Parts: sequence; structure tokens; C-alpha cells
Amino acid sequence: MDFVLSGIAACSACLFTNPLEVVKTRMQLQGELKGRGTYQVYYRNVFHAFYTIGKVDGLAGLQKGLVPGLVYQFFMNGVRLGSYAVIESSGYIHTDGRVSAVKTTAAGAAAGVVGAVMGSPIYLVKTHLQSQSTSSIAVGHQHKHQGMLHALAAIHREHGILGLWRGSSAAVPRVSVGSAAQLSTFSASKELVVDLQVFSRDSWLVALSAGMISSVVVVFAMTPFDVVSTRLYNQPVDHRGKGQLYQGFADCFSKTLKKEGVTGLYKGLGASYFRLGPHTILSLLFWDRLRKLYQRYR
Repeated sequence: MDFVLSGIAACSACLFTNPLEVVKTRMQLQGELKGRGTYQVYYRNVFHAFYTIGKVDGLAGLQKGLVPGLVYQFFMNGVRLGSYAVIESSGYIHTDGRVSAVKTTAAGAAAGVVGAVMGSPIYLVKTHLQSQSTSSIAVGHQHKHQGMLHALAAIHREHGILGLWRGSSAAVPRVSVGSAAQLSTFSASKELVVDLQVFSRDSWLVALSAGMISSVVVVFAMTPFDVVSTRLYNQPVDHRGKGQLYQGFADCFSKTLKKEGVTGLYKGLGASYFRLGPHTILSLLFWDRLRKLYQRYR
């Protein structure tokens, strides 16, 4: 049930935050290297991106990739949060009755690796679909998929089973770092809020407060990895499935840093927070409350 409840919590958050994910993806792709030139820049900030996408692609354009987004959240976060819940319930993350920062970071990172490997093919398809747009505001390489199943079949047909895990070299460190930062901060923050006696131990406001603190840490730790991951997943590939813009995580990281500077690695930071912030807060809040409800009525 830990895995099922974790997946349900993540999907519930995704319903609210998918439009923010679309905006984040588009902003991370604009200005990307393409040969000797760059892609056109259409989005000045997160609010302008929302307005532009909604105006040109319609409201449906802001929910692109929702189906793979839900599937990804259920499997990736179901495995990630479920694994962490099992580790936590076993008492591993505590030392002398207190949360251990080292142990929670290690447990969060390990759970993140497992979740990233499991969810990588769906994240690949989600990125392709969310980057699709009307040609007048298109950024990044445009894949011609008609939906999630069509995309999975097309990628498998052209590049084999390993083609579905293209870009996982960036996904694993991205999710691992984000997971370690999120879960260690969330556990420590919950303990801090309870110790300060701001709210009662069983109040939902404890999880909400801890989730808000965790969201800030997650965004700053995860955004550079997220930018690189988005670009690796979305880049065009040759007939052998080899990326035409980047050779891997290190190559994409160095090219982005050289061409666009440190700010390039934090491109779409505002959109990242608007997406990762609410998603982190909501998913952790739903996860915490669902687990307590299950334990109460089991």
C-alpha cells in the first residue's frame, strides 16, 4: 500500500501542476544550441509563457503530456516514495530516536535512483509531447508523436528497447539529487515543526509547512540537472539513436554552461519553482495524509 498511496499522491499533485511543467519545459528549451545558431526565444518569463501558450495553442496546450505525466508520477514517485516509506518504517533513518540527516539523504538518493530508472521511458515521451507546439512559437526539436502509446511504439521501432532509456544518464542524477534534497529536508522539517510546537503533531499543517521548506531546497538543487535532462531527452537523434546535439550528461552540461553561462543552467528557474514548488508541497502533503489515514483505518 505504501507504493500505491505514494503513486496516488503524486498523480493528485500532477493534475494541478502539469501546465507548469509544460511552461518549464518550453522555457528550458528556448535558446538551446542548434548547430551554430540558437532556437528563437519566445517566452520572456513564466507569466508571458503561460499567456503565449494559452493564446496560440489554446487551453489544451497547457495540459500537453498529461497522460504520460500521470503515468510517470504514479510509477516513478510510487516507487520512489514507496521505497522511502519502507525504509523509514523500518527505522533506518533514525539514530537514537532522531532523524539522521546522513541516513535520510542516503535513503532519499537510493529511492530516487530506483524511481528514475523505472520512469525514464515515460519521462522521455512526456518531454517530447510537452515540447510540441504550433510552429510560430515552437522551441526545441519538434517530435511528431500522436500520443503516448504512439510515441513509445515509434521510439521502440526506430531505436529498440534501449532507445526508451535514452537520456537516463541525466534522469538518474536529476531525480537522485532532487529526491535526496526533498525527502531529507521534509523529514527534518517535520521534526523541527513538531519540536517548535507551532502545530499539533497530527495536524496536516505540519506536513504543509515541511513541504514548503522542502520545495525551496529541491528547486535550487534540482534545476541545473532538470535543464540538462530536458535537453537530452528532447534532442533529435540519428538513425542509430545517437543524439545530434549532445553526447551525454557532461557534454550537455558543459555546452550549456559555455554558451549560456550559469544562468543557462538555471533557465526557467521561476517556472521550475512554480511547478516543482506546488508539486513538492502537494505530493508530500497528500502522501503524508494518505499514509496516516491508511494507518488509522487499516
